[in-house]
Amino acid sequence: MADFWSGRRVLVTGGAGFLGRHLVERMRARGAEIIVPRRKEHDLLDRTQVRKLLADARPQLVIHAAAVVGGIGANRAHPAQFFFENLMMGAQLIEESRLAKVPKVLSLGSICSYPKFTPVPFREEELWNGYPEETNAPYGLAKKMLLVQSQAYRQEYGMNAIFVMPVNLYGPGDNFDLETSHVIPALIRKCVEGGEEIELWGTGTPTREFLYVDDCAEGLMLAAERYDGSEPVNLGSGREISIRDLATMIAGLTGFRGRFRWNADKPDGQPRRALDTSRAERLFGFRAKTPLETGLKATIDWFRASRK
Repeated sequence: MADFWSGRRVLVTGGAGFLGRHLVERMRARGAEIIVPRRKEHDLLDRTQVRKLLADARPQLVIHAAAVVGGIGANRAHPAQFFFENLMMGAQLIEESRLAKVPKVLSLGSICSYPKFTPVPFREEELWNGYPEETNAPYGLAKKMLLVQSQAYRQEYGMNAIFVMPVNLYGPGDNFDLETSHVIPALIRKCVEGGEEIELWGTGTPTREFLYVDDCAEGLMLAAERYDGSEPVNLGSGREISIRDLATMIAGLTGFRGRFRWNADKPDGQPRRALDTSRAERLFGFRAKTPLETGLKATIDWFRASRK
């Protein structure tokens, strides 16, 4: 892998974000030359600016990790924004990458694109067998359109465009803003800040799968180096856990001694999420290495240190 990355010019959209920072750090450590665009200089919603970015950067590889994301509350509050901005950023970047003759483009999708009642574990073949869960459908569909675009461009133009779908990420450097964060950072913050009672949304019965951010970064690098196919590929850890059990685990790791109050008037989201990750292992040798407890402890330690 070191030979592949040494001296390679890589444009990483979203490179200043949660996943992007970890990915950029790992690629630089292996000798890659990284370009990270800033929105105030290169707005991906402005096609002219995208064209200029690619002309200036002259990348050999584009990794599109930029996204407008959030938890259930943020998705419900901004469905139009999440749909439009995620669609337009990706669609314009892929088109301009084609025109600039970029050798390879890796786009990040989302498991929010899967149908609401997908059989568990989610297999990539099930992606088109129903409508996504309603609270995040606009975001999931916007991301799924980038898969369609990647496959269409490969068919018509011979473009080497690949599409990878990471499961829910977590780890040091995550977003801990309670208005926009996902479930793990929100639970960690609430438990660390303490109190006698914490309100949690839903019933706690839905299940999720979580992937440590460094494992995801490694999986993306393996895909960029080894995978050149048209089919979407799941990236996950292979462990399914209920939100209620997750809350109990985080309470134990943080030392929270209060109680949880589950607000069943709030939405649960998709009933179950767990991935079949065999395609990633077969096609480019990826298997997650970080146990959930280990990753949660590292994330909690980081959050506590950052508060100081």
